[in-house]
Amino acid sequence: MKWNKIFKMINNIITGLLFIVLVFSVIVVISVRASGGEPTVFGHQLKTVLSGSMEPEIQTGSIILIQVDGDMTRFDEGDVITFRTKDNILITHRIVEVKGNGQQYITEGDNNDGPDMEPVLSENIVGQYTGIHLPYVGYITNFANTKQGLALLFIVPGVFLLIYSVISIWQALKQLDSQQRERTEESKIVSSQANKKV
Repeated sequence: MKWNKIFKMINNIITGLLFIVLVFSVIVVISVRASGGEPTVFGHQLKTVLSGSMEPEIQTGSIILIQVDGDMTRFDEGDVITFRTKDNILITHRIVEVKGNGQQYITEGDNNDGPDMEPVLSENIVGQYTGIHLPYVGYITNFANTKQGLALLFIVPGVFLLIYSVISIWQALKQLDSQQRERTEESKIVSSQANKKV
């Protein structure tokens, strides 16, 4: 009986974890899709860094948290900002010089040999790096934005949950069958003992 209780507890924990993973995957995918790939929470966005220009502070493949609201002329030297280039590419670099009361910024990647060619206009700034980053998670979120990633995030946890549910049901039925056989055997023994007494 002790092993049955332990098995039930482990079974419940695994089922719960698989369900949480499935629900979390659905929420992430829906929020990313609904917001066009850039969900904003309390004025903050998650961005993926896919170059090594800010290493070692921000590794390639990291996800960074940026603050997207507020005055975009407020930044000082040393602040790390995310901005759009003329080609609509997002870059996260450090400010090395402020020009025209914050109307323009000269930026440079920590891992680069010199400043960026073009000054950054305040209207092209997306937000300020908050100092919070998760290494290598960006690879996963980039994959989640593809059709294959979307399918994988929905299908894999769902399939695991389904398989695990089938196994759990099969084991429960097997246990019920075993208990029923034990009861039948017990009733046969009781019946045979009663017949002997008669």
